[in-house]
Amino acid sequence: MKYRLSILMLIVLALTTLSGCGYNQIQANEEEVFAAWGNLEATLQRRGDLIPNLVSTVKGYAAHEQETLTGVIEARAKATSITLSPEMLSDPAAMKQFQAAQGELSSWLSKLMMIQEQYPNLKADTHFTALMHELEGTENRINVARQRYNEIVKIFNTSIRTFPNSLTNSLLLNLERKEFFEADAAARVLPTVDFGQGS
Repeated sequence: MKYRLSILMLIVLALTTLSGCGYNQIQANEEEVFAAWGNLEATLQRRGDLIPNLVSTVKGYAAHEQETLTGVIEARAKATSITLSPEMLSDPAAMKQFQAAQGELSSWLSKLMMIQEQYPNLKADTHFTALMHELEGTENRINVARQRYNEIVKIFNTSIRTFPNSLTNSLLLNLERKEFFEADAAARVLPTVDFGQGS
């Protein structure tokens, strides 16, 4: 009887210790990272799906803007071909490559959006306008999804580095820190605004 009581006490003590060690919380945080990444990928895919329709619409109005249209198509192909599995979110090189491809696509899309200023008829085209609204909305969703992903990554990274979770992680889980989704280097450069007074 005494032996059973001591075993029962050990089990209760072990369960109490494990509930305070962060084991479940760390794993729940990692699942949140994976979910946030999935949402970000879905939003990026939505942008990729919109681009062919937008390019087709622009082609009719701006046939001589072939370089921009080709750049958008190639950047989209590159951006949609690079995928990161949840396991790769801890790999800085893979994340950098993914972000570079997405940044290149954003750059070409910016050039494509500037074309509308040169073609008044294009701006008046209802199909083009609808696609532009969709694309702008998608870009906003991408921004929100990036921010959400980075918030979740911060929570996860903090959870595996603070005591007692750090001890639990190093002894039981060995989960690696996840990489943040960083801004494209081109986004850090402020655009030059010239109202014709520069010369």
